[in-house]
Amino acid sequence: MIELNLCNQFNQRNHIMIKILANDGIDPIGKELLEKAGFQVDTETIPQDQLAEALKNYDAITVRSATKVRKDLIDAVPNIKLIGRGGVGMDNIDVEYARSQGVAVVNTPAASSLSVAELVFSHLFTGIRFLQDANRKMPNEGATQFNNLKKAYAKGTELSGKTIGIIGFGRIGRATAKVALGLGMNVLAYDLYPSETEITLDFQGGQSVSIPIKTVSLDEVIAGSDFLSLHTPFADKPILGAEEFAKMKNGVGIVNCSRGGTIDEAALIEALNSGKVAFAGLDVFDNEPTPLAAILSHPKISLTPHIGASTNEAQERIGTELANLIIEHFKK
Repeated sequence: MIELNLCNQFNQRNHIMIKILANDGIDPIGKELLEKAGFQVDTETIPQDQLAEALKNYDAITVRSATKVRKDLIDAVPNIKLIGRGGVGMDNIDVEYARSQGVAVVNTPAASSLSVAELVFSHLFTGIRFLQDANRKMPNEGATQFNNLKKAYAKGTELSGKTIGIIGFGRIGRATAKVALGLGMNVLAYDLYPSETEITLDFQGGQSVSIPIKTVSLDEVIAGSDFLSLHTPFADKPILGAEEFAKMKNGVGIVNCSRGGTIDEAALIEALNSGKVAFAGLDVFDNEPTPLAAILSHPKISLTPHIGASTNEAQERIGTELANLIIEHFKK
């Protein structure tokens, strides 16, 4: 409340109204916080090709993953003082260039970690029990081929006691490890910046247990895991391609809830067809928003349309954190 009052006093003294375009939307809680602080927040989505003209009337823009804020747009709107990203990755923003031009760039890296981690396990549970295929076939064949389908899906496996390899051990990777440990899984982790950390599991009654995790090499993670989950930023080339698939255990499961392009999709399809990879869970794709038909129709792939952070709870946290960051910036 003190922050809001200070910001209101600042705006009133200087007779200004900070205008923000939330081009990819913002949670109502975040919008309310900003408006109480004296900001104008517009949530109408402006098409990408019209942004340069529209942004001349704003002081800041917030985006998620849809809107791109590249060098040409930054140059066209020197009045913009802040770019806010509701979420983790900032691949859609030319961050360093913006900052070099004196534009603040902020994001909310912690707010969606649990939501993404839970989606990873949605895909894992789907894959180990063949739900992606069963949900396609049961409506059409359940009444006539029930026993055949029952037999087809009879060889499921359990996650408990298995090893999950986490590629990228930042906030989301660690949240994924926490869920895995709670399920009784072993964790192998790789990160560009090797580290030792402790994952703390909290239980009802105030009890907790801390489990040490030390990152290992990428080859160790790839070769030693029953399941692999990617949590890396955008890469210039795929992290997992034909060479990496060849090093994996037979029957491995792979989940990607990070960025499209981090898996060679052609190599993935080949590995799925050969049985090297038992199943994949994909929330992100090379050609968003038009994924390959071969990916969308594959019976061994569980699919979601880039919804890792799309829970009510995560959006509230993102909106609140983003609003506070914006208020803090313009209060200075």
